[in-house]
Amino acid sequence: MSEIVITNPANFDAPRPTIPLPRGPIPAAPPKIARRSIDIKIDGQAISVPEGSTILDAAKELGIETPTLCYLESLTPVNVCRVCVVELEGSRTLVPACSRKVEPNMSIKTDSERVRLSRRIVLEFLASSVDLSTAPNMREYMDRYDAHPERFGETRATVAQPIKIDNDLYVRDYSKCVLCYKCVEACGVDAQNTFAIAVAGRGFSARIATEFDVPLPDSACVYCGNCIGVCPTGALMFKSEYDMRQAGTWDEARQTQTDTICPYCGVGCDLTVHQQDGKIVRVTSPLDHSVTHGNLCIKGRFGWQYVQIQPADPPEE
Repeated sequence: MSEIVITNPANFDAPRPTIPLPRGPIPAAPPKIARRSIDIKIDGQAISVPEGSTILDAAKELGIETPTLCYLESLTPVNVCRVCVVELEGSRTLVPACSRKVEPNMSIKTDSERVRLSRRIVLEFLASSVDLSTAPNMREYMDRYDAHPERFGETRATVAQPIKIDNDLYVRDYSKCVLCYKCVEACGVDAQNTFAIAVAGRGFSARIATEFDVPLPDSACVYCGNCIGVCPTGALMFKSEYDMRQAGTWDEARQTQTDTICPYCGVGCDLTVHQQDGKIVRVTSPLDHSVTHGNLCIKGRFGWQYVQIQPADPPEE
């Protein structure tokens, strides 16, 4: 058996803790690509916006508030709710502001009588077929466009579905679903890439469902809750919020919000803790945070109960 001879023992030394390792360059974001400006007119006001902007982006620059349901900054526009439509000079039909890119010399009206009529009818159709009682801003939209959904009748037979409570984290009440596709997008390529839910059925039978319509615990769902974070109507809701609403104790006017960092790992996800009467009732994440963009995992969104566990009394001596 031949003997191994070490000619230079220094080459086999492990890194020493007393000698710092050389550090690489600090990562930096690449410089933004300059985009040419596009000149358009919105409601008679001239504005220049970067190429690739949408009509909705341009309207925001002018402080024009446009109602939306299926739109979210972090998701791909799917153009299904048609609440954000505007009038474009030279276009035969109204165009969706959330996805239509600006073009030179566009002339747009966001509050014409034609636009108001279209938005009013869309809101009436939605509110006459689904329960929008827990949809934020919906009452304001109804008042703004003088929508009266009751003229189409009170029954909501087209979407009547029993509430699905098959887990301890969140509740699915699809009688409030407007098929905005936001939950499908968040569960798919835009965020989670789990593909646990999709649109099933056609026409009046169209609905959000798991694969083969199995219960949620039997599906591919990983309980990240990102579908809850994007739902605009309350069709998907924290179990804690649902229970409080059933008990009549849910009151957002008494709730406070505190921003903090998720304690579970080193990613640095930003959390917004909603608390009422000294107890956490739900956790969300801001859309404009560079790490999360509104998305969380099961721990960050649902793993806060340990904060409220009362310590056991010490044993008596």
